Amino acid sequence: MAGLSQYKRRRVTAVIVAAGLFALFLIFNPAAYQYISPDGGALIDNVANVQSKDQTKPDSMKAYDVLNALAVRAKDTSQKYYRKQFYDSWGLTASGCNTREAILTRDLTDKVMKGCKVQSGTLSDPYTGKTINFVRGEDTSGAVQIDHVVALSNAWATGAYAFDADTRYQISQDPLNLLAVDGPANQEKLDQDASTWLPSNQAFRCQYVARQISVKYKYQLWVTPAEKVAMQKVLTFCPNEPTVGLENP
Repeated sequence: MAGLSQYKRRRVTAVIVAAGLFALFLIFNPAAYQYISPDGGALIDNVANVQSKDQTKPDSMKAYDVLNALAVRAKDTSQKYYRKQFYDSWGLTASGCNTREAILTRDLTDKVMKGCKVQSGTLSDPYTGKTINFVRGEDTSGAVQIDHVVALSNAWATGAYAFDADTRYQISQDPLNLLAVDGPANQEKLDQDASTWLPSNQAFRCQYVARQISVKYKYQLWVTPAEKVAMQKVLTFCPNEPTVGLENP
């Protein structure tokens, strides 16, 4: 500290001492270092606890417990993703109708049917909270689209790249992973996970995240650290939110 005035030397010494004390505080109090969400939300989770592990048996089938049982890793993008690695077109269900029509039949009300095909109906859109009057037609059918709740490219990069073709096809056609939703909202979401996209309808966010967790647990996919933190943030508002379609451990 040669050349510094006595006052400046004292300031530098004080900063060094304070930094050392803060470092010791973090070492002995790791929970104090928490992640703050990009949108300025509350403290969510000790990042040190978001670490890679294999999927384990959850304490319960509540979404929060199942989330904590999922493996946590970075996305693996070493293998190129193509949609056709999952499916070329909608398959047929046991009823003889294709998967898209089966999901429309499940999720719409006041339906008018022609054979397997929904000609018109009403969707209470979970993503936006809007009511959409669906009418089949070249210029109107896109108002309602079928969303893969866990996007297929996300599934690919979080484990599905290593699956056989039959398992990937099952993920693409599984009603657990499919919802009829507002077309523009589906296009906005694309392949984003919960860390970068959530439904604008906040009342549905708990159910949305719980369904994603259910899909990932069923197929032993992992979550990224940022994805887990975002899901935890949502579930702090609904800690008892159940998973969907999973059996008790």
